[in-house]
Amino acid sequence: MERFKTIAVFTYPSEYAVLNLLLEQEGLRYVFQNETMVSVLPFHSNAFGGIRLRVHEDDAMKAIAIIKKLNATSFLKIV
Repeated sequence: MERFKTIAVFTYPSEYAVLNLLLEQEGLRYVFQNETMVSVLPFHSNAFGGIRLRVHEDDAMKAIAIIKKLNATSFLKIV
């Protein structure tokens, strides 16, 4: 995990459901850190620091481009 970097933070899993599918389709190396803890204790999301999208540094620019494209071309916004 040392070559992974955080590029986005979410409060709830519903905020990144579509993004998760897009990243998977592109075959990027990523992980949503704290996802299980927030699923179990959703009101403690801020205490855990939110759900962090961590992407391999080689895939980071492509993942950021996907997030920007999703925000620009859709009514679904990554907050």
